Amino acid sequence: MPSFLYTAMDGKTGKEVKGKIDAVNEELAAVDLKKKDLFPTSIKPANKPQKPGAKKGAKKSGKGGGFDIMNMSLGPKVIKRKELTVITRQLAILLDAGLPLIRSLRTLERQTKDPNSKIVLGETADLVEAGSTFSEALAQHPKTFDKLYLNMVRAGEAAGAMENMLNRLALFLEKAARIAGKVKSAMIYPVVVLVIALVITSGLLIFIVPNFAKTFDDLLEGAPLPRITVFILQISDILQHRIYLVLIAIAVIVILYKLAMKNDYGRWGIHWVYYNMPLFGPIISKTAISRFSQTLGTLMGSGVPVLNALIIVRETSGNEVVASAVQKVHDAVKEGEGIAVPLNATGVFPAMVISMIEVGEETGKLPEMLAKVSDTYEEEVDNAVGALTSMIEPLMIVGLAVIVGTIVIGMFAPMITIIEKLG
Repeated sequence: MPSFLYTAMDGKTGKEVKGKIDAVNEELAAVDLKKKDLFPTSIKPANKPQKPGAKKGAKKSGKGGGFDIMNMSLGPKVIKRKELTVITRQLAILLDAGLPLIRSLRTLERQTKDPNSKIVLGETADLVEAGSTFSEALAQHPKTFDKLYLNMVRAGEAAGAMENMLNRLALFLEKAARIAGKVKSAMIYPVVVLVIALVITSGLLIFIVPNFAKTFDDLLEGAPLPRITVFILQISDILQHRIYLVLIAIAVIVILYKLAMKNDYGRWGIHWVYYNMPLFGPIISKTAISRFSQTLGTLMGSGVPVLNALIIVRETSGNEVVASAVQKVHDAVKEGEGIAVPLNATGVFPAMVISMIEVGEETGKLPEMLAKVSDTYEEEVDNAVGALTSMIEPLMIVGLAVIVGTIVIGMFAPMITIIEKLG
């Protein structure tokens, strides 16, 4: 006789119970449960028989859980960050309205149009129905739910306030996405201008400069050219006839960069350059400080122990310079020190951040103070992006004018000698 896993409400105690029952089909299983004063909210086969030729993992009808055969071959599914933020917010609203977790997950599974989200939500609901905790079910998708997400969910489970924790998570994800969007918007303009400058310069060197070279050969009859002209003609020749050297150089740089990023010291060195580079460095450093403050404050405010919170902050910092500093702070806190003094010793964070954290430790309101630091530096990122945008435009125009002007001067300098000779 087939067996079924069920989730039901106990009519006597009003509590949710889970178990296993033998019955001919789901309808009779529901009838048997009602006879025991149990009102089922979910009944599913314990060992669903497969039809001949059916592949394991085929999607179940009517449930939305399980796998799609086509998607199964593409590896584990990942929910995009933007979609995850929306799902987290909606799940918090459903739980706050009093819906059980499984029903909330199934509701979101039906509503979402993203196939990856549908699969992940379905699998999560299946695992919760089978007896796993919510955090254990989420841990099966590490590429979607990172350690920060999982630890906050665990804290919510321990405190019995999952909807409040999910609201915190949603706010965190929304704020992180807002900061990331500001940084990306700051990078788009200079990249576009740089690409246009490269296209214009390459066009001049490949199509215009060679015509001048032929003119110089015909009219100057071997007379020496100015150094700037020789330099420009050599670059033009490389782009015309030795472009493979340029491609090889680019490939070598990309390979060296990737090898460095796989090495701890190399990655730290590259991130240090990012952190301290002109123009973009202030934006990167302020973003890192805002992320550090926001993550640590959210975790500590959610009841995560400080040492665990520091480990999570280190692993989710996204910058090796900050991660290294957080590791030093973690080691010092482990020995019984506070956060402010070792953080100051790293030399990575500004004095204002250190003083605010110190005040937070003294008053016992460190999570609130970290939230203020995060808000302050989010505004700083806004100001830095605005300053960069206003500064980068004239700099790019001047840079492009210098490049084109150099080519023009290099090409017209020999024309003076030609005019004198013709005269």
